Amino acid sequence: MNEFLNQHFLENSVRNYLIVAGIIFFIFLIRRYLSKSLAAGFYKLIRHWSPGIQQQAFVALLLKPIEYFLLMTAVIMASNHLVFPEALNIVIFNRAVEPFTMKMLLAFVLKIVLSMTFIMILLRLIDFFALILEQKAGLTSDKTDDQFVIFFRDFFKAIVYIIGAMILINILFGKELVNKLVAGLGIGAAALALAAKESIENLIGSFIIFSDKPFRVGDSVKVDNFTGTVEKIGLRSTRIRTLEKTFVTVPNKKMVDSVLDNLSLRTQQRVAQKLELSGDTPPGSVLAVVKDIQAYLGKQREVEAGFNVNLHDFGKDSLMLQIIYMTNILEGSPYLELRERVNLEMLAILEKHNVRLATKEAGAA
Repeated sequence: MNEFLNQHFLENSVRNYLIVAGIIFFIFLIRRYLSKSLAAGFYKLIRHWSPGIQQQAFVALLLKPIEYFLLMTAVIMASNHLVFPEALNIVIFNRAVEPFTMKMLLAFVLKIVLSMTFIMILLRLIDFFALILEQKAGLTSDKTDDQFVIFFRDFFKAIVYIIGAMILINILFGKELVNKLVAGLGIGAAALALAAKESIENLIGSFIIFSDKPFRVGDSVKVDNFTGTVEKIGLRSTRIRTLEKTFVTVPNKKMVDSVLDNLSLRTQQRVAQKLELSGDTPPGSVLAVVKDIQAYLGKQREVEAGFNVNLHDFGKDSLMLQIIYMTNILEGSPYLELRERVNLEMLAILEKHNVRLATKEAGAA
């Protein structure tokens, strides 16, 4: 038996092959248990940040990446007990410095897979922290918090992807190329900033919107000639559903720089109407109409005190009554119902006092 184990095949003994295969097979069998144990241990360290998230959800996020990481670590560590056979170390292609061999290729592949597995773990951790923040944002009625979580989740993931790309370049081409890329970012960043000036301004605008919060998702806003409801705040633009149910995309720079009216933050709505009465209406009837309208508005709970009803102006063939009042009704349908009720009452008051509205023919004459 010892003779068999001591036999060499491709410059390594059978014993070493069996030891390496045994280590890898053992780690393969217990990888699930080890991964769950490591994820559960890490969860215990951070569970006070996420009391509402179950351990099972956290373990599910990290299970696969940790499994791959453990398996690749076992392969790398176990393979150190073996000598790479020179017979298999063929030259793939010749380089100026030294030939690129099969041994180098395998080393590159192992390093890349191990690095990418580590990057995957970082990405899953970002997803976990985003899950915590989403849960806390869900406790508030402000939908902007949800957009804020998505924004920073994607932002940090982009940073991790850049780090992963740098690691990959370092493995494949060495530190010199990475240093050149980092040095070139200074000049490249200036050129990129000039080329993407508008995009950068919109990105800065999105940061201002998230920090200053002049409006939120779900708010009704008026900017330039558009009035509608904010449905999404993105990195570059804000999406607004207009009153005509069209979908308008407004750059964040314009949302920040333009005069923006947040209709959802108003505490009252103002109603300003004018009644053009016939020019032959007696002064007594005009005064009676004014007093009756004032009395009616004074009885309405939805109408705020301080309303104004008066004879505002008169012309050759018409008299102009002005009615101005404020209401605490902000919703669309109840607001329209109030206006309809007040308008019908004013028509009834005019009919009661036999007062006619001015006609076009009279105005033209």
